[in-house]
Amino acid sequence: MFRNFFKNIFDYDDGDFIHSTGGNTGIDDEGHMHMRMGDNMSMDMDSGDIHFTSGWPDDNDTFNNGFNDDFNNPW
Repeated sequence: MFRNFFKNIFDYDDGDFIHSTGGNTGIDDEGHMHMRMGDNMSMDMDSGDIHFTSGWPDDNDTFNNGFNDDFNNPW
């Protein structure tokens, strides 16, 4: 199973997607930088507005070379 490096987070306020760039930051479809403020909210760093989102990926949902765990662990 391929895991996407960039996770998409839906922005309910704008109706577009925030593309996670890793950690607690992301860039939306309009090019605005967002910082995660909680599980379901982010701050638009350009305007300072708080946005409600579909949720950010957990720290355990990180990129793992594009393969599932069974492939990477032959034992």
